[in-house]
Amino acid sequence: AMAIVSPFLTFPNISWWAQVKDAGLVILDGGEHFQKMTSRNRYHISGANNPILLSVPLVNGRNQHVPVKDVCIYNGDRWQVQHWRTLVSVYRRTPYFDHYEEGLSHLFHTEFTHLIDFNRAGLEWAKKQLRMSFETQETMEFQKDYPADITDLRAGYQNSNWVQPRYYQVFEDRIGFRHDLSILDLLFSEGPRAKDLLKG
Repeated sequence: AMAIVSPFLTFPNISWWAQVKDAGLVILDGGEHFQKMTSRNRYHISGANNPILLSVPLVNGRNQHVPVKDVCIYNGDRWQVQHWRTLVSVYRRTPYFDHYEEGLSHLFHTEFTHLIDFNRAGLEWAKKQLRMSFETQETMEFQKDYPADITDLRAGYQNSNWVQPRYYQVFEDRIGFRHDLSILDLLFSEGPRAKDLLKG
């Protein structure tokens, strides 16, 4: 089975899951240097007027020159409360919000000190809901090049052959269909069908 190396991402978006769905192993790289303005601490969800970007605030802000494993979350401004309120207000009318609410809300009521710990928890939660079976390993040592048989998603994960299928989106009638939002959008809308939809 395929092996993949990936950054630690925050509720990875749909195209990432489409890439890893058939993998046997996903290696999460905690040794790479943090890259600002990426999904390493941000995720996009639907919104009434535009997609909403939710960011996990970091100690020392976004200009970090440290390995991802050392990036700490700034918990001074109750970001988790804000994120959770936003998720509830956007998705409470979706078909499957009630189904996932209890398990997911737990992640937003647990304090995390390091970004990779929050990202790992979100990844494990989503992987379980999607019933995916790949194993994860973590490495805290940066390795620039991996063997050719390991797919490297650290620079990006758009698979040119994969076409995202349409699915129900809560504000599509207002803002049109938005491609490649966080996996949360797909799960709340489609529930158990989400995994099949990732096949494209």
